[in-house]
Formats: sequence, C-alpha cells, structure tokens
Amino acid sequence: MKNLSPQEQLAALKRASAEIISEQDLLARIELCQKEKRPMRIKLGLDPTAPHIHLGFAVVLRKLRQFQDLGHQVVLLIGDFTARVGDPTGRSETRKVLTAEEIESNARTYRDQLSLILDPEKTEVRFNSEWLLPMSFADILGLTSKYTVAQLLERDDFTKRYKGGIPIGVHELLYPLMQGYDSVALRSDVEMGGTDQKFNNLVGRVLQREYEQLPQIVFLMPILEGLDGVQKMSKSLGNYVGIAEPPNEMFGKLMSIPDGLMRRYFELCTEVDLAEVDRRLAQDHPRDNKFWLGREIISIYHGAAAAQSAQDEFVKVFSNKENPTEMPVVPLAKEQAPEGKIGLARLLMVCEMAPSNKEARRLIEQGAVQWNGVKVTDPGELALAGGGVLKVGRRFCRLELADPAL
Repeated sequence: MKNLSPQEQLAALKRASAEIISEQDLLARIELCQKEKRPMRIKLGLDPTAPHIHLGFAVVLRKLRQFQDLGHQVVLLIGDFTARVGDPTGRSETRKVLTAEEIESNARTYRDQLSLILDPEKTEVRFNSEWLLPMSFADILGLTSKYTVAQLLERDDFTKRYKGGIPIGVHELLYPLMQGYDSVALRSDVEMGGTDQKFNNLVGRVLQREYEQLPQIVFLMPILEGLDGVQKMSKSLGNYVGIAEPPNEMFGKLMSIPDGLMRRYFELCTEVDLAEVDRRLAQDHPRDNKFWLGREIISIYHGAAAAQSAQDEFVKVFSNKENPTEMPVVPLAKEQAPEGKIGLARLLMVCEMAPSNKEARRLIEQGAVQWNGVKVTDPGELALAGGGVLKVGRRFCRLELADPAL
C-alpha cells in the first residue's frame, strides 16, 4: 500500500471513518510529506485507565495499522501524567485519580496487547510526563493564556455540570489543554480518536497554530456499540469482546450480538468487502452470517485455524448440547461441601459464576443453571456425588471433589 498516490491513500483511509477535519487538509498533508520524503506522524493518546483492549477500541487501532501500511509513523502517547487528572469526557462527576503504580501496570498491559494489531517497527511509544512534568508554573500560565474559559465551557459535559451545579475541578479544565499540548510536543500531523474525543483533539489544532506549527488533522472514528446493541462497548458495562480473550470466548460473545448490528461489526471490525457483506446479509441465514463474522474477527487476532476451531466448539456445545472440550476445573475441599452437598447459590459464588447470593438466586430462578446437563431451579443443597459439570448461561466449569470419600 506504500506506493498509493495521495488521492488513493485518502480514499482508502476514509473507509469506516466518522469525520475528518478536514479531508482537504489531510490530502494536502499527505502530499507535503511525500514532497519532504517523510512519513506523517499519527498520534493516538491513551490514558492507561482501562488497559484491556476490546473490539471498540480496536476500531481506532486498526485504522492506525492502515496508516502504518501506507508508510506512516504511529505515535502512541501513554498519558501517564494526564491519568493523574483523569479525562472528564462524558463524566458528570470528578474521576478517581490513579496512582503511579496503577498507571505503570496498565501501561505494560497496553503494550502487550497493542502488538496484536500494530507494527512495532512503525510504532513510537511516548509518555507525556516527559514534557508536562518539567513545566514550571510560568510555563503553565503561558499555556492557559492561549485558551479561554468560555472556549472550555463549550464542551457538553462541562456545560451540563456547570448548569447543574456539579463541581468542576480546575485540574479538569486543564485536561484538554494538556492533551492539546501533547500534539505540540510531538509535532503530530494527524490525531486519531473516537467521536467523543472531538473537542480535545480540536484543542490540539488550536494550540499548534499558537505555537506556529501546522495544525494537525483530526481523524475521528465511530463508537462501536457493545454486545447489548445499545450502549458503547465498555469493559465496565460488561458488553465487550476483548481482543486477547480466548477464541472460544470471543466467538460465544459475538454470537450474542443483535442481527441488526452485523453489518456495522463487519464494517468497523473487519476488512471484508462491504458489497459482499450486503449481498450475503440479504440472502443467507443470520446464523451463517454471524458464524462468518465471528470467524473473520477471530482470524485477525488468533488466526484462521483458531477461528474455525472456535466455531466448531460453539456448534458442539450450543447446537449439539455437548460439553466443551476444555473448561475450568474448580476443586472443592471437604469443608466446602460437607457430606458431598453444597447450596447451589453458594456453589455459583464459589465457582465465580455469580458475584453475590442475590445474583446467584436470580440465575437459578431464571433457569440458567444446569448440573450434569439437567436444569436445576432449587437454590437449596445440591448432591455432588463424584463431581460433575456446572453450566451457568454459556459458561461451564468442571467440579472436582478434593476428597474422593465425600
């Protein structure tokens, strides 16, 4: 893809994008960089607050990989300094500040998972503490003089909190300025982000002009809906598919998305030709198309063989009603199951299938629990005999009694 003309690069990059500010600027920057015989510097800022990468976040990362394949340099900015503030975007209250240890741990997790998508040879990793930590108070005052409070309050979340009488810390008002200054320090040509980052990214354009740099192009990607089909994909909401999860888990989760979301997942999570997607969605059975989607996505992160194996395992377990080939093994000590019996609700918590007794009882009452293939609706004591297989929803585990005499 390196030898594409600027117009061809722009056409390729536009696929699945939400907004580019502006397309004309991006085309001109590609032409300028070709003339100067240098790659564009493509910035993505990361606050290491939720380091487990899911398909929603991978939408932006996969676009970064496309930039790399076109010959450009990706600059991943880990916001170790700004994480001490916490991005207030979309929040109605002040965020919890991370410790230095939490930031470092999350940054390591990021690096491990990013290699599943990005080319390490074309990826530069930086930390914004390099330039923000040494800033003097005079430097900070100089930075704040380049933006007004009125401009900052144009952000929807700040406006809502201000009108609602909800406190806004001065440190939160500084967050967009710090993120914008990152673009100045890195001399970025393009800044990537989701549509929820538009305000912060535009601040970078303004500050680069103030510091007599060419303003970066803001390249925004859509927000991917989670498995519920309603809210954006988020680990905290539990509606996510992690790219580092085992293939079988990924496939099972993908089978639960609403049929109406399949085209959007094909567009944002794969490179499949959309004309072919539209043809098959119109003609083929939804189950077959969902199998196709699951294979395509899992192939990207785990390979085609693992994807096919995950589909075969899904058919075995959920269509043929057989037990999984592999499942977690939970040993039970004698004191946990006196006389070989244990309350079913307690068993679900011991096996980490339910976070609380209340949730365990709800699952049991809804008929989501099976013991050795038989549905169990009584939360009372369960005779374990020699052990067996517990199924809760689509999750399985094998119970083994530590003392065979039980």
